[in-house]
Amino acid sequence: MELCRLRSLVFLASALVIALTVAPAALAQSGQTISLTVDATQTPQKILHAHLVMPVKPGPLTLYYPKWIPGEHGPDGPIANLTGLKFEVDGKAIPWQRDLLDVFTFHVNIPDSETHLDARYDYIEPGGASATDKLLILEWNEAVLYPAGTPADQLIYETTLLMPNGWKFGTSLPVATQSGSQVSFKPISLDLLVDSPVITGEYYRAIDLTPPGEPIHHEIDMVADSQADLNMSPQIQKAMANLVVESGKLFGARHYRDYHFLFTLSDHVAHFGLEHHESNDSRLPERTLLLPSAGMSLGGLLSHEFVHSWNGKFRRPADLTTPEFETPMKTDLLWGYEGLTDYLGPMLAARSGLWTPEEYHEYLAAIAAMLGPGRPGRTWRPLLDTAVGEPGLGFGARGWLNWRRGTDYYDEGDLLWLEVATIIRRETKGQKSIDDFCLAFHGGPNNGPEVKTYTFDELISALNTIAPFDWANFFHERLNSTSANAPTGGIENAGWRVAYSSEPSKLQGRRGNPGDVYSIGLQIGDDGTVTDSIVGSLAYEAGISSGMKVIGVNGRVYTHDQLEDAINAAKDNSQPISLLVVADDYIRTYNINYHGGARYPHLDRYLDRPDYLDELIKPRASTQ
Repeated sequence: MELCRLRSLVFLASALVIALTVAPAALAQSGQTISLTVDATQTPQKILHAHLVMPVKPGPLTLYYPKWIPGEHGPDGPIANLTGLKFEVDGKAIPWQRDLLDVFTFHVNIPDSETHLDARYDYIEPGGASATDKLLILEWNEAVLYPAGTPADQLIYETTLLMPNGWKFGTSLPVATQSGSQVSFKPISLDLLVDSPVITGEYYRAIDLTPPGEPIHHEIDMVADSQADLNMSPQIQKAMANLVVESGKLFGARHYRDYHFLFTLSDHVAHFGLEHHESNDSRLPERTLLLPSAGMSLGGLLSHEFVHSWNGKFRRPADLTTPEFETPMKTDLLWGYEGLTDYLGPMLAARSGLWTPEEYHEYLAAIAAMLGPGRPGRTWRPLLDTAVGEPGLGFGARGWLNWRRGTDYYDEGDLLWLEVATIIRRETKGQKSIDDFCLAFHGGPNNGPEVKTYTFDELISALNTIAPFDWANFFHERLNSTSANAPTGGIENAGWRVAYSSEPSKLQGRRGNPGDVYSIGLQIGDDGTVTDSIVGSLAYEAGISSGMKVIGVNGRVYTHDQLEDAINAAKDNSQPISLLVVADDYIRTYNINYHGGARYPHLDRYLDRPDYLDELIKPRASTQ
């Protein structure tokens, strides 16, 4: 036992010596180019091969695998998928050690007289993440190593991508050369490389979205699992072009050389969006463009990620701006980074025609209701803590979201900034609007992709320049509130209110179909699994919790329609709604004494107040 302990101490001491003596001294002269080749020809097998060549000097060298990925707000670089790691100098293998205190860190010792280090490794594409038989989304942080001691904007990479035969690609990266299925990109700093993903696939389509007279090129690059899925209608194309125009009107400037909406349509990749300065990585189900709800889907995701080019990438909280990808980020201003974006994205979706005014109303009603009776966790966990606690979300169990809370700085941030918009109007007696703030805060000359950081105090100062007000106290109150009620001040200031009726929401997706949250207090999946049981609701008090599975309703096999029928029928009798539930292989019956009928949130007008909500979403451009 003592011998093992002694060996561990010796190994730890060695690692610490390496870490302490590491320095940029082992890296060759600043400004030299690092070469990275990614062979993606085995994408259908979900494996990428990387070859990195780095100029070095003799001595100890520390290499990092990116940990804190911009836009993901946590230390979630996919280190577990890095495999087959080998280092060579002059054709001879050299040993490496992983740091004992940080699994993203590797130590090597460069022999005397050597000038280049070769690193070869594979990246395993996890199932259902970024690759299918027909396409790949390459985020460069997944396939890169970089030396410690030099800021990411000072490390220059020259990259090459090998694709399966016949595949095409889309990216904001400037191309140096292309030969068949091999493309080389112009040298670029590491921070911009990680900020510039590539999509590639057998089925690819690019559509020019550049408005007439716009000097900066905009396009949407799409890959899918079949050719038919790329059939974007002329109406959606026009609305996407309108989105580009409306963004220019709102912000008054571009901060990129050109812009690419990188859009993946597949049922076999993770569905999300990730912002980048000159592009966005957005992913939706395979047949999205073929559905009547296509505009709603694109407006909800692509508009949000596009806004991030200004808010999040160009204007970025100082604590979320780090010199490389190893330094931890502080996430307390995510209600500005993500919350303001979550407000501006839907507003632009409505201004551009991707959303109708009615869809925008339903969207606001859904999130306001979700943050009221659907989110009792607000009574113990304030909005600010959902931002501060973001890096720990990956450790949370599934279910119980209503009580734990999650990334509510998005949705609650949406309502927060709508209230800001209405206060600007009120305090300036209609002379200023949220557009004036965006123009002042996000505008300025186009120097290409750059970062202009801000602090809380600087944000407050910028708002006061537009509309003098006690903004600091306003935000402190909203950010630290533990009220059970949703922050609906913006909706009400704009002439509307949240109301409930038996009419289901017309929206689709997470926000639009809250299940039976506002009646019996349950969210239930298609297979009957309880995805959330609202703490304090009648279903919760009856004993039903997240993870259980409903298999019967009032003596019949469960279907969603059967449950809805039972809820409506209970209005006219005194009998409880009886649910047969499976919990850990035990079958139990739970009775819910509810008689209020179906309840879904909507917005109703205050007829004695002017309608400022619809004024905010009117188009600002003349190209509609």
